[in-house]
Amino acid sequence: MTTQVRPDPAAQAAPAVANPPMGAQLSAALPEWWPVLAGLAALFLPTMFSLFTGAWIGEEQAHGPMIFALALWLAWRKWPGVLAQPAAPSWLGWPLLTVGLALHLLGRSQHILMFEIGSIILVLAAIVLAKLGAPALRVLWFPFFFMLFMVPLPSEFVAAVTMPMKMAVSWATEHLLFAAGYPIARSGVILQIGQYQLLVADACAGLQTLLTLEALGLFYLNLMRHPSAFRNIGLAILIIPISFSANVIRVITLTLVTYYLGDAAGQGFLHGFAGMVLFLTALVLILAVDSSLQWYVAQRRGGDR
Repeated sequence: MTTQVRPDPAAQAAPAVANPPMGAQLSAALPEWWPVLAGLAALFLPTMFSLFTGAWIGEEQAHGPMIFALALWLAWRKWPGVLAQPAAPSWLGWPLLTVGLALHLLGRSQHILMFEIGSIILVLAAIVLAKLGAPALRVLWFPFFFMLFMVPLPSEFVAAVTMPMKMAVSWATEHLLFAAGYPIARSGVILQIGQYQLLVADACAGLQTLLTLEALGLFYLNLMRHPSAFRNIGLAILIIPISFSANVIRVITLTLVTYYLGDAAGQGFLHGFAGMVLFLTALVLILAVDSSLQWYVAQRRGGDR
């Protein structure tokens, strides 16, 4: 004789316990985290005020707030994955925090922008490591890596790399417009079109522009999460010629604006508009190259069958 156990209807009807929404999780964690947030505000709000009223309003470092905002958004997007990790606080966070605080003190007192901004990354990574552990830091590795693009490089290195880039952009602009029939000549990085002379500045064809476009390309790859390694690596490498092409289009746009509308138009509002043209062109080229790589990968898979 066997006994059959019948399932409890009430137990069957009970819904599965769902994870609380993101807002509820943050509210529950606020009592534990508010001293950390208060300390970060006291430490970095003066730095942020200095950046937003100084370096980040200039052309060379104007990408800084965009990179920082995107990195924070990525961290927010990945935060549920952080909370899903088992808490494993690591003592390695404390020496890293010490280094970050020392770097901030040195950068703030000696006005070394690279140290001051770099300390933000070290301090935030140290807090995650000390409070949540290495598993949480692995989840957030890309936002921290992405923030590296907002750290300014040494001016000597930037100048050494930027000059060949400006020469190449000036050369390409001269030859393309000359082939189109425009009266243009070049001496170094100075373009002469009609009665106007234009100096190709660092912001128009410099290393920071290349790094900004490379950061946006990597951001795009992180959002898309293509399964194909060939597609990811290929697009990351091709960001460099895409950046060069976008810079050439920007300089051509400014040159033609100056030629047709005068020097005031070329250096005024339309100069800033040409910066928008740069990033829109780069975005279109990234999407076009990505679509081409996707088509190529699909063709290879179809041919292998």
